[in-house]
Amino acid sequence: QEQLVESGGGLVQTGGSLRLSCVASGRTSREYAMGWFRQAPGKEREVVAAIEAIPRIGSKTIYKNSIQGRFTISRDNAKNSEYLQMNSLNPEDTAVYYCAARSVSWPSGREKDYPYWGQGTQVTVSS
Repeated sequence: QEQLVESGGGLVQTGGSLRLSCVASGRTSREYAMGWFRQAPGKEREVVAAIEAIPRIGSKTIYKNSIQGRFTISRDNAKNSEYLQMNSLNPEDTAVYYCAARSVSWPSGREKDYPYWGQGTQVTVSS
């Protein structure tokens, strides 16, 4: 059973940056693809980014179209962790951000493909 714990959320002004972290505990977390999703008030949860299990040059990654170039997903399997570097934040990025993992190595942009979820961390961007 994977357990995921996010951190790094907070309040930031438009144009600012935040770095989210997610630590996974579990016997096989290093073999799992991981992702970041977000849910804004009144909206459905959506994928932000996802990354394959093995970090390498040319790792398979998935990004939501509107955030590509501003956000970067990465992972450090030695620390059982994944990260989301978020730059040039704007109020539309305000949401609860969730870390997710799936028990295969290839990432997916579909929420239903991820059985393991963290509790979420709030990101608020003020205008």
